[in-house]
Amino acid sequence: MAEKNFEQAMNRLEEIVQQMEQEELTLEQSLQMFEEGMKHAKLCYEKLNHAEEKLKKLVKKEDGFQLELI
Repeated sequence: MAEKNFEQAMNRLEEIVQQMEQEELTLEQSLQMFEEGMKHAKLCYEKLNHAEEKLKKLVKKEDGFQLELI
């Protein structure tokens, strides 16, 4: 699977879900679709985590440190 951006991976996940809901796939096809879907889900999770980390900022407060979204 070539590196996709978040939106491409989400779109493909939606396509996979629609195909699997149609129940017209063999067991083998369903397993292949599930595996592909899990790869896209992992990519989305990683991209979201990366974006969240870029938005976090450690701020020193009087009583310690606090994470703040910027």
